[in-house]
Amino acid sequence: MEVSVDQLITTLKSGDITAFEMLFRTYYQPLCNYAYTFVQDRDEAEEIVQSTFLNVWEKRDNLSIHTGVKPYLYAMVRNASLNVLKHEKIKQQHVTMELAVAERSVESVTRTVMASELETKIYKAMDKLPEQCRLVFKLSRFEELKYSEIAEQLDISIKTVENQMGKALKIMRDQLKDYLPLLIVLMNGFLN
Repeated sequence: MEVSVDQLITTLKSGDITAFEMLFRTYYQPLCNYAYTFVQDRDEAEEIVQSTFLNVWEKRDNLSIHTGVKPYLYAMVRNASLNVLKHEKIKQQHVTMELAVAERSVESVTRTVMASELETKIYKAMDKLPEQCRLVFKLSRFEELKYSEIAEQLDISIKTVENQMGKALKIMRDQLKDYLPLLIVLMNGFLN
C-alpha cells in the first residue's frame, strides 16, 4: 500500500472517490484504535477519525503530505484527540467552577434564611420577657450599654440591672434552646 501512496494522493487530489474509499478502508479501524488510546471512548474515537477523513476530503486539493500518508493521518488523529481532551478538561473546569458558585449561592441563601428565622425567634422570645427585663436586655445587647450606664439611664441600681439581665438571659435561653444548633451554624459561617 505504501508503495503506491504518491499515486493514491495524486488521484485523491483530483477528486477520485475510489482513492478516498481505499484510504478510508485501509486506515479507518487502526486510526480508531489509535484515537481510543487517547480519549478512552469508542464513539468519540470514531468521531475523531471520521472528522479527520472528512477534513482530508475537504482539503484534498491542497494536500501536502511529505512524510507519507500513514504518519500524516496518525498525526492528524493525535492532534484532534489531544484537542478533544483539552476541550474536555476546560469543560470540566467550567462545570466545577459553576458548581462551586452555585453551592456558595445556595449556602448564602440558606444562611440568610436561617439568620432571618433566628432573628424572628429572638424577637418573639424578647416579647415574652417582663417589661423591665426586656428594656435592660435591649439596652445591653442592642445599644451595647454597660450595666452602670443602664442603671443610670433607668434610675435603678447596678445590682437590679444585673438581676434583670440574669433573668432575661435565663428566659431567652429557655425560649431559644431549640435554636441553639442553628445559632452555632450561623456563627460558624460568620467566623469562617
